[in-house]
Amino acid sequence: MAKRRRSGRELALAGLLLGCLTAAPAAAQSPPSPIHNPFAQLLGKPGKANALDDKQRAIVARVDDYLSKTQVLSGKFVQIGPDGSRSTGAFFISKPGKVRFEYDPPSPIAVIADGTAIAVRDQRLAHQDIIPLSETPLRFLLASNVNLMKDTHLVAVYADDVFVTVVAEERNAMVGTSRLMIMFGATDMQLKQWTVTDPQGYDTTVAVYNLDTSKRPDPNLFKIDYTNYHN
Repeated sequence: MAKRRRSGRELALAGLLLGCLTAAPAAAQSPPSPIHNPFAQLLGKPGKANALDDKQRAIVARVDDYLSKTQVLSGKFVQIGPDGSRSTGAFFISKPGKVRFEYDPPSPIAVIADGTAIAVRDQRLAHQDIIPLSETPLRFLLASNVNLMKDTHLVAVYADDVFVTVVAEERNAMVGTSRLMIMFGATDMQLKQWTVTDPQGYDTTVAVYNLDTSKRPDPNLFKIDYTNYHN
């Protein structure tokens, strides 16, 4: 059976779910292409939570440390949708709980989290979908202190000479299980990309670059407009 082509808002939301990760500052870069990782074979397949060994626990501790230390972040992103479509834009994070994704034209999409709710906004239609922050993985990734062992269902942890990779499942009794894979540089722990597999089996990959952890974003970026956009 052919998969249904998803709307711009749905693709934006899928990419958003992992869009609040942090990384160390980096020099200006060209837009990256998504990185091939053999570990990606885990995506979309059911997994079992296995007890982590000491080495894996140390890896998770490194990830927690870097995510928790970065309280503000801005940068550029490249998103590859399930249908192979490519979109770009900029993102801004201010912990706790705030993130904004601005997609470049011609996409009319913006994604905004204000600390309580998430708005997936279509500026062309003056419409937005509102979702509680507590119902997405953003609830722990936008936390001031990240504890993946406690706050997620980790199903895999892996490191080689190039990448550190963690895979977690998000289980929801109503909509099913989603899976996300986060990749960092093995030497500097700089965030490289993430992939979300939604309950229908669609993969959305986001690669990030030109990351800045020193500049505090304008607080107005994280305000959800309930006046000019209908739900």
